[in-house]
This record gives sequence, structure tokens and C-alpha cells, in this order.
Amino acid sequence: MNTELLRMKKFLSEEVNVEISKVTEDSEARDYYGCDFEAERLNFKFRKAKITPKKNGMFVTYWKRNSQNITEPFHEKDEFDFFLIAAEENEKYGFFLFPKEVLVSQNILTTEVKEGKRGFRVYPGWTKTGNKQAEKTQIWQQKFFCDFTALNLKSMEKLKSIRNLKFDY
Repeated sequence: MNTELLRMKKFLSEEVNVEISKVTEDSEARDYYGCDFEAERLNFKFRKAKITPKKNGMFVTYWKRNSQNITEPFHEKDEFDFFLIAAEENEKYGFFLFPKEVLVSQNILTTEVKEGKRGFRVYPGWTKTGNKQAEKTQIWQQKFFCDFTALNLKSMEKLKSIRNLKFDY
């Protein structure tokens, strides 16, 4: 199990009483600590976003290889419920917990109508966006971002509401 997933597993176990099982590392996403796992009978895809030198926010890849060995975006019919993205910058730490439906509505997953994305930028709450498009993206993403730089009741309640599938989007 990679170091980032071990960190996430420890955090979820100790802070929210959630156990991770059935971990499968994604060798194609090794640079992003990619893996799949199960928790509370839900399936997760995990990545850690990277800080990039020329743009604000963080970048994360999100693709698979098809039967012809060509990369393609994940599809809405793929077997997972959430995409969990860890975000870390200096002493700040948090994660995005995107439900599959949100990734469909934001055109990140491929549907029968539109091709999705092979990667995208995420903007934790502490990030200065720098332009209108990034600001717009940050606004929708914040509903699914849990900042755990300092553990507090607000962060824990937000995580529980996302975890319990109580969305306001």
C-alpha cells in the first residue's frame, strides 16, 4: 500500500471510524498514488493531486487504458462511487470527495453523449485561483472539499454529510 493511501487509511480509521479494504494499486497512476479501495460497501478511486509550477491549483490524472491500450477518460458506467483526491500544500492538508454523479455533471466522466477528461485541476479552499474560470471551478468543488489542516467540528460534519450521501448540489 502506498504512503499516501496509508496516511488516508490512518486518518479515516482514527478520525471518522471508516475502514478501508480491498485495496488495488493502479500502476498507471503511480505518480499520483493511484489505487482503488472499498469502504462501507462503497467503491473509491484515489489519487493525490500535484502542485504544478505554472498554474494555480493542483492537477490530477483520471484515465484508464482501453482494450487497444489507448488512454481514455473513466466512464459513468465504471464501477466506483467516489473519487477521493488528497491535496497537500506546505502545512495544509485536505481532500476532495467527489461522488460519481458530480463528475458526470461536470463533464469529467465520459457519458453516452460526451467524452470526459483524462485529467483536471482542483482548487482547495486555501488556493488563490488567479482567473475567472478557476474561480468558477473552485466554487463547485468546495462543496466536496474537506480541509483537515486543523481538525474541527465543521470539517468533520462536512465529511459525514458527503459520506452519508447528503448532498446539496
